[in-house]
Amino acid sequence: MITILIHTDTRYPVNRKVVKKAVSDTFKKNKAVGLDAEVSVAVVGSRKMRILTSEYLKDDKDHEILTFGYEEITQHKISYSGASQGYVNPPDEILKLGDIVLCWPYLLKEASRDDMMVDDKLYNLVCHGVEHLLGITHE
Repeated sequence: MITILIHTDTRYPVNRKVVKKAVSDTFKKNKAVGLDAEVSVAVVGSRKMRILTSEYLKDDKDHEILTFGYEEITQHKISYSGASQGYVNPPDEILKLGDIVLCWPYLLKEASRDDMMVDDKLYNLVCHGVEHLLGITHE
């Protein structure tokens, strides 16, 4: 079962069904079905995204999406039993893949530029983010 946590402000009318479908479809497409996993999707404004990109990417560019995988954070922690935690041994047996952060104003701008429906752009970006969390990189 895939748990999808969606964090957004009421200012951003995100279609939660599209987010859930994108995550589910990406898991199916990449044959990552039948596991207990958790993905978090946050939708933020331009100011918050600029703060995150400045802190984590050290740049001042506009980004429509960022992904933060949990493996890098947890793989070096040692549990009380001495077993390494991370993707291999999640303590609650739920694979927490990580966070996807979307910039809503930038998403709207890109959808308009690409002559796409907002929900289609949202779907594509969430799929892209989940692929990054699954370890699939793009040029």
